[in-house]
Amino acid sequence: MNRTMAFLADINALQEREIPGKTLERAKRSLLDYLAVTCAGAAFQREKLRRYMAFSQPEPGEFTAIGMGKKLALMEAVFLNGLNGHALDMDDGTNAGIIHLGSPIFSLLLPLAQRCGTSVDRLLRSAVIGYETSYTMAVSIQPGHKALGYHATGTCGALGATLAAAYMLGFTPEERARAFAAACVSATGMLAALDDGSELKPYNVAKTALLALTALRLAKAGFEGPADPLGGKRGYLKMMTGKADVELLPLCQKGTYAIQKSYTKPYASCRYTHPAVEAAIRLRNEHGLRPEDIESVDVRTYALAIPGHEHTRIPGPYSAKMSIPYSTAVGLLYGRAGLQEFSEEIVQNANVRALTEKVAVHEDDALSAAFPDVQAAIVSIRLRDGVQVSARVDHPKGEPENPLSDAEFRDRYDGLMAFAGVAPADSAAVFEAVSHRGDATAEDILKHL
Repeated sequence: MNRTMAFLADINALQEREIPGKTLERAKRSLLDYLAVTCAGAAFQREKLRRYMAFSQPEPGEFTAIGMGKKLALMEAVFLNGLNGHALDMDDGTNAGIIHLGSPIFSLLLPLAQRCGTSVDRLLRSAVIGYETSYTMAVSIQPGHKALGYHATGTCGALGATLAAAYMLGFTPEERARAFAAACVSATGMLAALDDGSELKPYNVAKTALLALTALRLAKAGFEGPADPLGGKRGYLKMMTGKADVELLPLCQKGTYAIQKSYTKPYASCRYTHPAVEAAIRLRNEHGLRPEDIESVDVRTYALAIPGHEHTRIPGPYSAKMSIPYSTAVGLLYGRAGLQEFSEEIVQNANVRALTEKVAVHEDDALSAAFPDVQAAIVSIRLRDGVQVSARVDHPKGEPENPLSDAEFRDRYDGLMAFAGVAPADSAAVFEAVSHRGDATAEDILKHL
């Protein structure tokens, strides 16, 4: 049995097991998280979407472009859901795999479930398998994969989204293997999309969901792929790492499903910024810090968090979300780092810019050694009177080790939906359908969005 067939056999054995109730409850939260951030993402980039629609003139159809109030053809709905799902960079993921998990998977599953009248329960069970696929592949090839310039949300996300949809749609084992092979052949994702000034990070999710849809279509048409797309000298694993001897790690590592290892973001910025943001907010609140009292801010964190995230020149909101200095500065100034703090108005604020320039980011060898088990940052602030204060955060809010409470999650959900302009009654109906209605279908959810 080659490497691909062995991996697919392991995934299938997991799929045939009964998924624990606590895992499915976490999957419900993951879906609600996706729906809220996608609606808010559509509002965040409304003007760009208007120009996109004016130029592309997409065909109308039966599938919901979430948060846009439009029904479009299947491919357009899948693509735009992915684009909006990652626009805020508030979608879930894991630091261990350096990957956003849910946005590619749900961007594909929801329109397909809408077409087939699929229940939310079946969709969630399929998503659990998709999360496991993407996560396992990512943790097996990181951090070398990132060092080569790849964005795992694209490269590994395509594999997870494809298998999740293949199971949800009832593909045969042969069809699943063909779809997986097509996903391996097409998987791409470039970290240059995160570079200063770039606004294309959400495109990595959008095209990933679309590539997964195409892989499904090719499989159903009967197109055969390579016998072992993961293995060999020209296979996925060698291409994504430069190494032929990559070991695929086991599924359900440390005894839990991948979906239970994912974080939920309380701050509207890249996850690499969160330990520093939380430490800055803590120092502000504990010491009553004022920006005029601050002489300099030193952030020490693990090595992988720094490249592409240490910039202090902030041309716009997308760049701000990727910047540890900017995110730390707004945490110090406002005591929060929500959607408003990454608006164009705040990005251009002179006080924010001045404080951002005072923040320097450095690697800490001990924190680098502790990653990925601990995703830490130490923020040290020197005041003009010579006093220095510091705080360390190992597990920022939203990590599995420090999860949002039910009340905190609901507040976040409601806030995102309000930002998106979703009527409170519709927002509540979606929350109720996902959380408590066992007979709910995808259409029961999407008709409100």
